[in-house]
Parts: sequence; structure tokens; C-alpha cells
Amino acid sequence: MKEPCNAPRWICLLALALGAAAASAQEAAPAAPPAAPPAAPVSAAAEGIYAGTRPSLLQIRTLVEAAGRQSSIGSGFLVGADGLAVTNYHVVSQYALEPKTYRLEFARPDGTQGALTLLAIDVANDLAVVRLEGADLPHLQFDPGALSGELPRGERVYAMGNPLDIGFTIVEGTYNGLVERSYNERVHFTGAINPGMSGGPAVTAAGRVAGVNVAKRLDGELVSFLVPASKAAALVERARAGAPLDPAQTREEIDRQLLAWQEAFYRELDERGFRATTFGPYRAPESSAPWFNCWARTNAEQTPRPRAQMDSSSCNSQSSLFVAEDIESGRAELTHAYVRSSDLNAFQFAAFLSQYYASASMSRSWSRKRLTQPECHEEFVTPADPAAAPVLRAVWCARAYRDFAGLYDVALTTVTQDRDREALVSRLAMQGVSYDNALALGRRFLGAVAWTK
Repeated sequence: MKEPCNAPRWICLLALALGAAAASAQEAAPAAPPAAPPAAPVSAAAEGIYAGTRPSLLQIRTLVEAAGRQSSIGSGFLVGADGLAVTNYHVVSQYALEPKTYRLEFARPDGTQGALTLLAIDVANDLAVVRLEGADLPHLQFDPGALSGELPRGERVYAMGNPLDIGFTIVEGTYNGLVERSYNERVHFTGAINPGMSGGPAVTAAGRVAGVNVAKRLDGELVSFLVPASKAAALVERARAGAPLDPAQTREEIDRQLLAWQEAFYRELDERGFRATTFGPYRAPESSAPWFNCWARTNAEQTPRPRAQMDSSSCNSQSSLFVAEDIESGRAELTHAYVRSSDLNAFQFAAFLSQYYASASMSRSWSRKRLTQPECHEEFVTPADPAAAPVLRAVWCARAYRDFAGLYDVALTTVTQDRDREALVSRLAMQGVSYDNALALGRRFLGAVAWTK
């Protein structure tokens, strides 16, 4: 029974008409299709992948032999029923460099623990292959699409490991293909890789390995990196085919790999050549290699107004190789600063330049355990044609790697000498380079500093 309408008569009639129209429309409209079942939540997919992959995961620990306590932790994963497993080189680097001080141990999710044997390393790609004793062990396969470089961008990928020693976990993210501006191949993974997950697998929805967790950007949100699956698969094959790495010869093997890497890196850097960049009246060299990233800055808008204005640029290769906890290698950097006086006289400007020039030379801090003290040589370089290039005051500084014969960190710093109120300060820094390659690139760098007209 309808409730009586107490509103004015015309409002009651309008409400009655609208109600009748709505009822008629409902009767005429076709029945709505049944609602689609809700999509399975992502967590359910991850749960299934984790359950299938978990038995193949490892926590890898480096222990101080004398104390029997862990010094560092990482992750790894089985790739063979015979106990072959993949991890990062940096996870096992302490043992690799000092096998008499450290030992390796694994822990599986089921609580099984035991010793590990180091079989092979790939320093450039931050990979290592280890073996634990066992047979018919659950293990992972490499994804064919990832091996051939055909895994599509946007693919959902799941990274696993043991972050911060709190237990095995899974992180969902996105596969974004190879980083475009990088000499060493790395996969851009949009997901959270935290300390302790290094060396763990990143797998597809099918549970196949797409890459190996290796690093993350600390200055970004969810910007992480994987070593491509193809690099890991190649090292596994090398480990199967060759003899296990002799602990006493590991440093020599690291040295050999670093020398081979720098030879290829600096050869390509030389082949790419320099492009000229203008700074006031000067022309300065920057690398033409696509994997150099350049940034500029100026102090022109500082308050109070600076007494010398500086417009600078810095380009670096962004490639660095982990060697030990206290040393990285493999980076090249070119910097230029166009400096001109605002209200300094010639003497004051020269003093300012000397101070800035000294700070631009080789860093005063270094690992005394890994590197010798820098030795520097200074001289003036007069061009063959003074009309084409300025006179340069140049300082060459070098320090040697104590553990790796033939490798040096080198810095070449120059400052133009032809004008009393403006100058170009330039610097070429090279890490982990052979002396011959450093000399060759340094000569090209010196010869590329010129006048613009």
C-alpha cells in the first residue's frame, strides 16, 4: 500500500508520473549480463610462483672462519639438480679475495645448511657460480625469451631473496628491458630490491629466470637492476665445462678479467672519439659514447653574488665494477668548468683558480689497503699552434692497485693559462685502467682543448 502524498498536488502527480516511467523502462530493458568474476588478485599469482620457486632459493653467507659468524649475506638460486647455483660476485667477494679468512655457507628455506664451493666468477657482470653437495635438488630454468633478449617490456617479473636476513620473500615488479645508457648490460626492473636479495632470481609468471638481482638506485623510487639471464647462463656453462676455481688463484683471475674488461672499454671509448663542446672562448672534449651521461650546473644565481662565476659540466660512464667492499673500478669521467672573474683582480683570480684546480685533482681519500698513494707530475703544455689552442698547466696523477698488477686509477687535470680573468679547468678521471690506455686517452684529451676561433 502506497503512502499518502502530503506535498502540493502538482508535485504528487509529477512523482507518480516519474515512478510509472521508471517502472516501464525497467520492464522494457533487457536483463543485465551477470557480473564478471573478479580477477584474481596479484598476490594470489605471486603466492603460487613463490610456492613453486621457494625450494630452489638459497641464502648465501660469508663467515669469518676464526669466529664462525657471518660477515655478509646475500641470496642465490639453484640451476642444476647437482647443486650448481648462481649468485652475485659481490656476495662472495670477501671469500674470493681472502679465502684463508672467510668461508661460504648456504641456508635453504627448509632449514638445510652447508658449505659452498666457488666454481666460477664474472666480475664485469657481477656473477658467481657456486656448488653445494646434493643430488636431485629442485632447481630453476632460464626463460628462453630472456636468453634471446625477446622478453617484452611490461612483463610482470617476481624478484626473490632474503632481504636484511629477515626471511625469504617475493617482490612483484615490471621488466623494462635493458638500460639504454649503460656500457655493461643491465635490465631495468621496477621493483624493490633490498640488501640481502642480491644474487636471487627474478622470474617470470612461468617461474623461469629472467635475470639476477644485483642493485638498486638509492636516489630513485623502485629503480632496480638485474643482470640479464643470458650472462648467468653463459657463466653456468663455463662452470660446468671448466675446473673449479682455485682459491689461491682467484686474485689472478679477477686481475685477468679486469684487464680484459678495461681493454675493451677503453678501445671502444677511443673508437667513439670526442665531440667538441663550447665554453666561452674554449672548445672542450666530451665523449661521443652513448653511455656517457652529462649534467651541467652554474653558480650564476647564487646569493651573495659569487666573485667568480663557474659554468660546469660533468659526464661519466656510469659503469662501475664492484671489486671489494672498499673499492670499485671501471668508471670514466670528464668534467669542465668555465671560470671567469666577477670582481677579482688578476692576482686574486689566479689564487682562486689554484685552489679550485687543486680540489679538482685526484681525491685525497682512497683505500690504502687496495691502492698505493697517488703520485703526481706537473708541467706546462705548449701547443704547436698557439693560435689554435691555449697553453695548459697539466697535472697527471696515478695510483696503482696493490692486488691487481697492471691496473691504475688516473686523473689528468688541466687549466688554461692564456687569460688573466677567465679560464677552463678540465679533468679526465679513469678507474681501473692500464697505464698505456690512460696515456693514449690522456694525450687525445690534451689535444682536444682548443680555442673556438
